[in-house]
Amino acid sequence: MARRITILGATGSVGRSTLDLIEREGEGAFEIVALTANSDVAGLAELARNFRPERAVIGDPARFDELKAALAGTNVAVSAGREAIIEAAGAQADWTMAAIVGTAGLAPVMRALEGGGIVALANKEALVSAGALMTEAARRSGATLLPVDSEHNAVFQCLHGARAAEIRRIILTASGGPFRTWTLDEMRAATPEQAVAHPNWSMGAKISVDSATLMNKGLELIEAYHLFPVKADQLEAVVHPQSIVHSLVEYCDGSLLAQLGPADMRVPIAYTLAWPQRMATPCTGLDLATIARLDFEAPDFERFPALALARQALAEGGAKPAILNAANEVAVASYLARSIGFLDIAAIVGDVMAAYDPPTPATIEAVLEIDAEARAVARRVTGKIHV
Repeated sequence: MARRITILGATGSVGRSTLDLIEREGEGAFEIVALTANSDVAGLAELARNFRPERAVIGDPARFDELKAALAGTNVAVSAGREAIIEAAGAQADWTMAAIVGTAGLAPVMRALEGGGIVALANKEALVSAGALMTEAARRSGATLLPVDSEHNAVFQCLHGARAAEIRRIILTASGGPFRTWTLDEMRAATPEQAVAHPNWSMGAKISVDSATLMNKGLELIEAYHLFPVKADQLEAVVHPQSIVHSLVEYCDGSLLAQLGPADMRVPIAYTLAWPQRMATPCTGLDLATIARLDFEAPDFERFPALALARQALAEGGAKPAILNAANEVAVASYLARSIGFLDIAAIVGDVMAAYDPPTPATIEAVLEIDAEARAVARRVTGKIHV
């Protein structure tokens, strides 16, 4: 039978890569239940006409009439608004791609997990801000949570069939970003254009800056804590400039298993889309003779304090990871707007974590309240900085 698919965030890069793989499989393999987007009506309408989902949902309610007109005569049901996206997430799909960016994805991810199917997670905020709530929801419903991020997907592949007691360490790799060899003085003057020029991956501006500060790797350590059966002190990060080894798992016998692959998100997406089997992708395989060498180095916590802040948030737990994530988003946005300097990003996050200490959230609504307050605190801290 065809696997029934919902894609939350269909017009983004992950959503489109998922649909590319589905299209290559041909008719009969997959059936599209729902496609959603935040405000890209033209993109969503194009995808809906091509893939004919049962429903198409636009997050901006003001764009409902526009989407309705664009899909007239297609028999695709159209709806709009936050609640409509949450409802789509709870539709009877076998497999859901959760690729909505930011905290807007928290409630839809939770609804998808409550449905008990397979949820392929590409939304960082879900596990960083509400990891305990998400994993508990999956446990209650029997849902299967599969990681889409290349690093976590690599760990998932390396852990195949392993028992928790056999795992010694999980090691996530980081490219080191564009400033891997820069001094603090050089980074102090770094421009947004330099920060978003990732050496290996083509990514959006925000995640590219996170890669430059190594905050991205810190957030991934928090995600890994919730995804895999390990303690915080069993999680490490190592800088690997080539971005060929996506992550490693060390076992109790000293064996170190690594997953290698091209820098193409269709590889981890395909692994979750076909799981527990594998499917073909159009990605070019690695030529190891051409690659010739693989380099690794320890991260520099003095030049990249964001990674240390993420470790601190993981160790303290409670609301701290949500605060870390929210403050970082505000700081990165301010940096991209040239309101603060590059080194100010981590400094702001540290100040917000020290200034705001609410109780551990027990619901998604509480997480969103903490997120909103942390952003407000971050904006106040940011407003005191003069470039």
